[in-house]
Amino acid sequence: MQVRQSIHSEHAKHLDTAGLRREFLIEKIFEDDTYTMTYSHIDRIIIGGIKPVQNSVSIGGEVGKQLGVSYFLERRELGVINIGGPGLIVVDGATFEIGSEEALYVGKGAKEVVFSSVDAARPAKFYYNSAPAHTTFPTRKITMAEASPQTLGDDATSNRRTINKFIVPDVLPTCQLTMGLTKLADGNQWNTMPCHTHERRMEVYFYFDMDEETAVFHMMGEPQETRHLLVHNEQAVISPSWSIHAGVGTKRYTFIWGMIGENQVFDDMDHVAVADLR
Repeated sequence: MQVRQSIHSEHAKHLDTAGLRREFLIEKIFEDDTYTMTYSHIDRIIIGGIKPVQNSVSIGGEVGKQLGVSYFLERRELGVINIGGPGLIVVDGATFEIGSEEALYVGKGAKEVVFSSVDAARPAKFYYNSAPAHTTFPTRKITMAEASPQTLGDDATSNRRTINKFIVPDVLPTCQLTMGLTKLADGNQWNTMPCHTHERRMEVYFYFDMDEETAVFHMMGEPQETRHLLVHNEQAVISPSWSIHAGVGTKRYTFIWGMIGENQVFDDMDHVAVADLR
């Protein structure tokens, strides 16, 4: 488990490129036949990936000591979105078939969660976020057809995109975790511009669906003190509540967003006009 401490906005102003990448960028999400895990002190979110190829993978009691619990989801909820081939997730004996761009919400208290691929030649890639939870809500699969879509932007500003909200109150109840998948339309490169902050929630962006020559310039920082991180395929960025989070790619791409914090009101944002950015 990697651990990332909270970074004050005043501290972030003094970080160079290497420092920004060390504190906010997660460069490796997937490794064959194992899981990755990054624990952020920002709202206690956990971010990672699970890629079962030849073997099934589970997150067991080995993380208990680090989390101060007996098992991973003793006091946590979990959201998973598959970006790879078809996979299976077994939650305390109940099997869920999770295809590409489908999600699973796992409620607090699930003791055994096992991940596997249907075909080792096309392994599943399970990207996950986990948040502290105070009560248990039912475990449930969410397909793309069951997600709540919202299309924003236009071609003229190169930010036409469809936000597919998988784990949100309109679809199913959770304690605080929300997750979704945003697809940019062909020929569009900008996400979340005009940008915003949300003081009551932090967010993580996971970028994928990119080829080797594609990069995203992820914008971060306070609105009047913007910085950027260069992000490549299957990398994630941790965004504190004080930071904007937007990006422009050299080509179109797809990203998964996950939020936890004080509320789950999707449009509770503090908008920032482009003219006010510095």
